[in-house]
Formats: sequence, C-alpha cells, structure tokens
Amino acid sequence: MKEMKFYTQEEVEDLLIGKKGTPERDRYEEQLDLFLIGDAIKQARQAKNLTQEDLGKLVGVQKAQISRIENGKNLTFATVIKLFKAMGLSARLEVDSLGKIALC
Repeated sequence: MKEMKFYTQEEVEDLLIGKKGTPERDRYEEQLDLFLIGDAIKQARQAKNLTQEDLGKLVGVQKAQISRIENGKNLTFATVIKLFKAMGLSARLEVDSLGKIALC
C-alpha cells in the first residue's frame, strides 16, 4: 500500500496559488483580506440585528452597496470606518510587521 503524503496549508497554497511574493499570491492574499474585512462587517451588522437595508440607510447607501462591501468589494478604509461608526462600534487599525492591515 502506497504511503499517503500530507501537505501543510502553506505547501498547498504554494502549489495551487503561487509562492509568497508572486503577483498571483499577492492578489489572492489581498482578496482574502478584503473578504475577511467584509465578513467582519457582516457579523457586526448581524450582531446589531440590522438588515443590509437598515445599515445602508444609516450610512446613506443602497442595500446592494452593503452587499458588495460584505463580499469584499468596493472597500475603502473610509467606508469601513463609516460603517463601524454607524453601528456604534469602534474600529482600530493595526499594521503588523509584514505590512498587512487588520481591523480590530
């Protein structure tokens, strides 16, 4: 019986997406970061029992725009801060040693 080879997540990403520092990997990681920020906004909205339409009214945009934001599209720092403020939440920006940005 042939022995199974196990791969780490990093090895799989290197094989399927590209090695760290390549344009393909940089794009993937950027899209993942934007998706995670959008998901954090969605979770915060749901925790406040707001619909996308409710949140849109608070910040003066349509429900469709909130949907795009929650899916990691059309995200800017100004928009993220505006959304968190509209929900009465504080947002803190942290930049780690690798230059990645996280909202806390």
